[in-house]
Amino acid sequence: MSENFVNLIKKSGVVGAGGAGFPTHVKVNAEAEYVIVNGAECEPLLRVDQQLMVLKTREIIKALEEVRKHVGAKKAYIGLKSKYKDALKAVAQEISSYEAMEIKELGNFYPAGDEQVLVYETLGRIVPEGGIPLNVGVVVLNVETLLNIHDGVFENKPVTEKYITVTGHVRNPLTVKVPIGITIDEVIAMAGGTDLEDYIVINGGPMMGKVVESLEDPVTKTTKGLIVLPKDHSLSITFEKDMGIMLREARTACMHCSLCTEVCPRNLLGHSIEPHKLIRLASYGSICDSDTNTTTAYLCCECRLCEYACVMNLQPWKLHNMMKIEMGAAGIRNPHNNEPENVHPFREYKRYPVNKLIKQLGLSDYDRKAPLSDLDADFEKVSIQLRQHIGMPAEPLVGKGDIVEAGQIIAKIPQGKLGSEIHSSIKGKIISVDNGEIVIGHVG
Repeated sequence: MSENFVNLIKKSGVVGAGGAGFPTHVKVNAEAEYVIVNGAECEPLLRVDQQLMVLKTREIIKALEEVRKHVGAKKAYIGLKSKYKDALKAVAQEISSYEAMEIKELGNFYPAGDEQVLVYETLGRIVPEGGIPLNVGVVVLNVETLLNIHDGVFENKPVTEKYITVTGHVRNPLTVKVPIGITIDEVIAMAGGTDLEDYIVINGGPMMGKVVESLEDPVTKTTKGLIVLPKDHSLSITFEKDMGIMLREARTACMHCSLCTEVCPRNLLGHSIEPHKLIRLASYGSICDSDTNTTTAYLCCECRLCEYACVMNLQPWKLHNMMKIEMGAAGIRNPHNNEPENVHPFREYKRYPVNKLIKQLGLSDYDRKAPLSDLDADFEKVSIQLRQHIGMPAEPLVGKGDIVEAGQIIAKIPQGKLGSEIHSSIKGKIISVDNGEIVIGHVG
């Protein structure tokens, strides 16, 4: 199945379902010593992966074995938090007949799901600065990504649906499978909607997600969670705080301690990023350290822990983002590729507990179950984005007025480019092909 295996994944349009959206056919077209399943799901409130590991265990493990054999890995690890009791039980039972698989239990800390953190927790290997797990012989795949590999390879079913946790201030928190291209508003309605008049919706987790600009925005292959919160919630304030305001606050309030650096997961892995030094730029216009360069901002994984370690509520991660954008625009690339030999000696004791983080985020009242529900609903229209992945937008294969079937390919990868194929999520008629999306209306 080897070469055909990659082609089937490519044909199915599988991308990283955990949020990044990297085309999976490219990721698995490699040689590696190990494959690791990222089942940590460390973002507070999200529930998709831990439930799929219980309900779709056989499919996920079957796909994992095919990936392991294809990349030539001697072993596959399934990373799950120790608190996911049901998932641990289901996986342990399923892998009992596979010789080259093992569960790696993880602590309840954030960000256990950062792939570089996961690699170290599992194998004790440190990914180089600016590197990827493959640099140390590892391929990391998300749980739902493996499910999509299974469906594409063994059932000839392309990616047309997405599992999403809908939670926060909604009437009935749930996890649901929906067609790609329906609106965020429609997904929230499936959870009973909200009784709030003024609210925000976070697409993704509360730490690394983004505030939704419009409830008419469509679901994509990387939509993982939708969190409804009051407009005046602290997360709304922190996400929307203007960069200029943050810099002024840093100039006047930064205590120049080092708490932000103390919890930085990449610093704890031995990488040379030190947020407390970079934030000095706001106060002094200088890092005040000849051994540190502004380019270390490129090593930030944008987990935002620095903000929650700061007693003055500053946002070093936001400064890092700004610096990366400005340096990139100036043609300055990441020069850092050190290969640390050791992690921080007290790293084990500096890992950030998720329970503490939930309280700091003001989400304790929303930390509720969101059971996977099989809701049957028809949708009149879908807006399918041509760019739901890392790489170039897909090129349309259909035009206005065409009739398409559910699962039909409607856009292809540009020749010689990185990208993903796109398929229709419903049977319907093409309403428009414009502005980077294909709009399809339902027909019976």
